[in-house]
Order: sequence, then C-alpha cells, then structure tokens
Amino acid sequence: MNDTFFLAILIFAMGILYSTVGHAGASGYLAAMALFGLAPDVMKPTALILNILVASIAAVQFHRAGYFSWNIFWPFAVSSIPFAFIGGALSLPGSYYKQAVGIILLFAAYRLFESRQSAATDSVKPVPVPWAVLSGAGIGLLSGTVGVGGGIFLSPLLLFTGWAKTKQTAGVSAVFILVNSIAGIAGHLAGVKSLPDVIYPLAFAAILGGIIGSRLGSQGFANSTLYSLLAVVLVIAGIKFMLV
Repeated sequence: MNDTFFLAILIFAMGILYSTVGHAGASGYLAAMALFGLAPDVMKPTALILNILVASIAAVQFHRAGYFSWNIFWPFAVSSIPFAFIGGALSLPGSYYKQAVGIILLFAAYRLFESRQSAATDSVKPVPVPWAVLSGAGIGLLSGTVGVGGGIFLSPLLLFTGWAKTKQTAGVSAVFILVNSIAGIAGHLAGVKSLPDVIYPLAFAAILGGIIGSRLGSQGFANSTLYSLLAVVLVIAGIKFMLV
C-alpha cells in the first residue's frame, strides 16, 4: 500500500511535468515503475493507459489554445497508428525489454535537458510526406513495443528539422501520443486481454497531474529546474533498468 501511494505521487509529478510540453509522460511513468521494481508485463500496459489519459487532456488544452496542426500531424500518424498496434501486440523477453526501456529513459533524459533551452522556430518548413510516413512507422513500432506514445521521438524530429514551432510541436505531439497509445494498448489487449490492478490509483494521479500540467503548458509555463530534476530521475532509472 505504501509503495503504491509513493508511486502514485511520482506518477502525479510526471503527469504535471510532461504535460506542460504536450507529452503524456510514458517515459517518466516507466522510470517511476522501474524505481519501484514493477514487472515488465505490468509496466507496458500501465504506461500506455496513463498515456491515453494524460494525452487526452493535453490534446484538448493545446488544441483549444490553437497549437494543433493537422497538416503536420497526419503524415506521421497515418503510418504510426498501425505500427503502434503491431508493437503493442509484441512482447519482448524481460531482459531485452529492460535494455530497450533503459535506452529510451536515457534518451528522454537527454531530451529534457535539451528542452530547457529550446526556443521557438522562426519559420516552419513544409513536412515532406514520404519521410514523415517512414518516420511515423518506425516511431509507432518502437512506441507500441516498449509502451510509450512516441512524443520523445517526434518532438525533437519536428524541432530539429524546422517542421514545427515549439508550441505547435507540443500540440501535435499530444495528439500523436494519444492515437499511438490507443493503438498500442489495443494491440496489447488483443494479445493478452488483461490490465494490471495497479492501474486504478495511478490513473487518478496521472489525470490530476495532466490537468494541472497541460493547463500550465498551454499558457506558456516552463520550469527548467524541474526538467533538470526529472532528467536526473530518468538517468537513474535508465541505468538501473539496464544493469539489473
């Protein structure tokens, strides 16, 4: 009971921090669950469900604020959705899953450090559809297999290529994470047809965090110190996952 309570507090914090930038927090949820020693077969569906809840809230908030672009979103989503379903149905052996999650957590930590200094893009380039479709397929498959929504991969891609401004990236990422997480959990349920019981208290914590964070993020809030602290947590969890 105590472990669940403290895990819920961490999930709440992750929901706030990630939703401020249009992300749903799967890498943070995986990090928190790794620190508490949850089994891989519990972590993946739990992270996807929490992603759906928080991404839904973030998507609504950023869409209302005018930061969603259909033209940027659809070329990535059209291929990512079916591949996220396929990934969700896959089940990696425990050792491989831990290595994959560890690498993703370290990458997420790097992205958080980078986010502290991210600035709005002055001009936006058109998204090349063939490259976007190809990228979306790869992101979808990886996301569904591991149990993330793909925002930590899509966001840097959009920003580094100049295909979206910072707030647009947040808005597009929120919806992208939502559809990929739905596809991923659908694939997972098609294979195992069950969800872990721990999902219920964690879902409440994630929803509350998502409401607070997405409201702050859509109104321009940013806190580089909190991002740095979260990045440290991800590094610790990522290393723990890869070594255990």
